[in-house]
Amino acid sequence: MLKKYIIEREVPGIGNNTPEGFCAIARTSNGALQKIGPDIQWLESFVVDEKTYCVYLASDEENIRQHAKLSGFPATRIREVKAIIDPSTELA
Repeated sequence: MLKKYIIEREVPGIGNNTPEGFCAIARTSNGALQKIGPDIQWLESFVVDEKTYCVYLASDEENIRQHAKLSGFPATRIREVKAIIDPSTELA
């Protein structure tokens, strides 16, 4: 079973990247994911000034670390998501 992870990546200047730069980043990440196999999936990333916050599904934290090594993108902090809540949670 795949678990959800949030990965914080410290990447100086990432918030000033261009659309072409983001394409290259996605291409590199996708190439690393293909090498690892089906035990890891990239869902989305949120880019801020000097960091990205990436959402992944993975069988374990080691797959996240392997992706960071293969892609060259740091995994500064890796946190497993324990629960997801939103405004509708109040109605449960």
